[in-house]
Amino acid sequence: MFALRSLSSYLFGHTSKDNIAELPSGQLYLVRPDSIKGYSELLFKDAAAYVRRTGQDFQYQLVIQRAYEEGEAELLEEEGGEDGAASGVGDRDEKVFLLDEELHFRVQAEQREDSVLAWRDLSGDEGDLFEFVCDPSTRAAAARNFGRVAAQCQYERKYRRSNLQATDEDLSEFAFDHEPAIPEASPVSSPVGRSPAISPSPPITRSLNDLREPSDYDMACESKSTATPQKAAAPTPTKAPASRSAPKSSEILVNEEAELHMFDFNSGTFVLQERDVQAIVMEVGSWKYWLQISGDTQQWLGQEVVPDINPVFNFEYLSFIFNHYTEDGSAYSWLLKFKDRETEERFQEALMQALWEHSNEAKWHKAVKDKDRDYVLDAFNDLVLQDRDDEREAQAAAEDEESEDEFEDAHGGQKEEEYDEDEDEDEVDLGRDEDGNVNSQLAVGAKGDRSFVVRGDKIGVFKHTADNQLQFNTSINKISTPGGKLFAPKKIMLRAGDRDMVLQRDGDPNNLYRMDLEYGKVVDEWKVHDDIPVRIFAPENKFAQTTDEQTFLGLSSNALFRIDPRLAGNKLVDSEMKQYTGKNDFSAAATTKQGYIAVASNKGDIRMFDRLGINAKTALPTLGDPIIGIDTSADGRWVLATTRTYLLLIDALQHNGKNEGKLGFEKSFGKDSKPLPRRLGLTPSHVAQFQHETKQPLSFTSARFNTGEGKEETTIISATGPFVVTWSMKKVLEGRRDPYSIKRYSEDVKADNFKFGSDKNIVVALPNEVDMVARRALQRPTRESIMAPPATPNRSKARGSYLSRDEVVNSPY
Repeated sequence: MFALRSLSSYLFGHTSKDNIAELPSGQLYLVRPDSIKGYSELLFKDAAAYVRRTGQDFQYQLVIQRAYEEGEAELLEEEGGEDGAASGVGDRDEKVFLLDEELHFRVQAEQREDSVLAWRDLSGDEGDLFEFVCDPSTRAAAARNFGRVAAQCQYERKYRRSNLQATDEDLSEFAFDHEPAIPEASPVSSPVGRSPAISPSPPITRSLNDLREPSDYDMACESKSTATPQKAAAPTPTKAPASRSAPKSSEILVNEEAELHMFDFNSGTFVLQERDVQAIVMEVGSWKYWLQISGDTQQWLGQEVVPDINPVFNFEYLSFIFNHYTEDGSAYSWLLKFKDRETEERFQEALMQALWEHSNEAKWHKAVKDKDRDYVLDAFNDLVLQDRDDEREAQAAAEDEESEDEFEDAHGGQKEEEYDEDEDEDEVDLGRDEDGNVNSQLAVGAKGDRSFVVRGDKIGVFKHTADNQLQFNTSINKISTPGGKLFAPKKIMLRAGDRDMVLQRDGDPNNLYRMDLEYGKVVDEWKVHDDIPVRIFAPENKFAQTTDEQTFLGLSSNALFRIDPRLAGNKLVDSEMKQYTGKNDFSAAATTKQGYIAVASNKGDIRMFDRLGINAKTALPTLGDPIIGIDTSADGRWVLATTRTYLLLIDALQHNGKNEGKLGFEKSFGKDSKPLPRRLGLTPSHVAQFQHETKQPLSFTSARFNTGEGKEETTIISATGPFVVTWSMKKVLEGRRDPYSIKRYSEDVKADNFKFGSDKNIVVALPNEVDMVARRALQRPTRESIMAPPATPNRSKARGSYLSRDEVVNSPY
């Protein structure tokens, strides 16, 4: 036992390799004991099994990697052959599974038989299993060691702590000895007259801790598994967490009766918990509010009313769906069903009042005009539902929409790089700088087919190839002011046909710097103003980056102005400045093709200008959440704002009244005709699943439309944690359910944007990698696509999207 634990300590604590356990040779089968699809299918004739680290703490993967005989890969490539039964995540060469207890991962390792690894096919039918049958040369002890490492990984994932303190009893939780015997894998159909669920004289699946003597616990589990070999264990329903006690209330805003349901992660449905509960929203002091739900026999939940609850109201189904967070960061999704519309409207008004007052620290009825309240309330409604016929039509439309991409490679033409087994073991994670810097910002070129990634005081330059790959081109090292002070750019913006880049230095808000990208050096320092700092800068118009336009916009916390680098002395154009006396706390700006300007603030409001130096033509009220990013469509029709937990899509075209046909940038909306906001978020159940997997709250990156001269905006992109998310504009405007797709990476996404002029390819900056991925590679959110991050791409090859330490630090420009 001591020797085995020492081995595990070595694997987890003293190696920098991604693969921490390995079985080098075997065959991968998909076994369907009870399916009409066929009993067994050989997926990989020759493969290796690995336990692999991910970029997330306490998250590990089971990876089955295919090996080819000489010439086989080229033959398959010519034939276009693909492996069948593609479950898990990965392509035809690799299948990746998140090491979670729901896999029920087991090891059958007997001295005189081939060792077998088995785990559930979570996307298949009940009883379906993946089986990795080890090569006969594999020692049983090696298979058991592999199983123990897998158990330690599952322990870390479940309990969010190191396995070093885990006892054998702790790890026995992940042995799954109660499961039926592993059915025999065979590349042919099951013999006639034989039950496919049970192999002849089924061997007992031993505990992962087989090196010790069997305990009473083992005997009990073995007895249970042999007594009921045909019945698989039913998934355990999601259990409601313990409720928190409500603080002392100073005022009750609403108390309504409702029916309570909770989202079950295993079945993917809302399950009734109690038919009659009291849903109470109360004020508890200092702009804090509390939601308490109580039944006849128990307190179900209590939590603060904060934006993270992700509220969605649906008046057709009289429902309210929201997220609930426990003190350890776990997320659950709940549904309240009200008896009638009037009850739900009273509850909605009170909850939105609590949210708004919490965010703005002002009284709802005093600060928000009657005509603006509907704007706020409507943003949180789930406005459109479809019947089954509509959904079938929508599905057909989606298939038509994607048919044009039929021959496009799902990864932008980028091929998976092979793992280099001869890689020097002394190379410690080439992607991480010794000073701890990671990729932080991304600028995508419009003229030169280049993407620029900031990493500390360096900028990596990547070429967009003809087959939609990213190829490392060069690096700009030791960025410094003209006076020689090194700095890490805080903000960047491409200009002048992608020949220049504007940089801002942290702690130096009154100055900007111009880098000549052809020379690879900062050549100018611009003093904008002695007293007015630059918080934000943005292009003169949507496509100014593609021209030789010299001027651009600047914003402080309460002023908008033009910056002209050609001016002598200070670069701020005094005649084109609009300064507000109040504290507006501006946070983001964007421009249209015509040069119209959209400005957002940390207060959550949005202003629309047709030019600098005047009052806004339109001011939209705040929903209460700070806006961290803003974008516009080229024609000014659409404004896209980003908050931490949702996006807001606003139609700036006026559809009635005296200014019908005009944009909100050109003429003010009538007092009773504010545009109807569309709140783009993830469904509460998906939010709960995201946070159930990552233990992180939502935190969207600044969302953007795809863009290009003469191109229509069809898609929106953002990211949260390790997930890239795209929304289809067509599906959003049709009111379709779940109009978004996702791709999960193994590390958090730092920045993302579309390739200029295309909505098909996305550039993604991870902490230590840069990737170009085809939008078609994103999937509809499902339990499986949310759970399983893909394998981290290999980083030892020179070509590709990875920005290695040597390439960044040592390469001359």
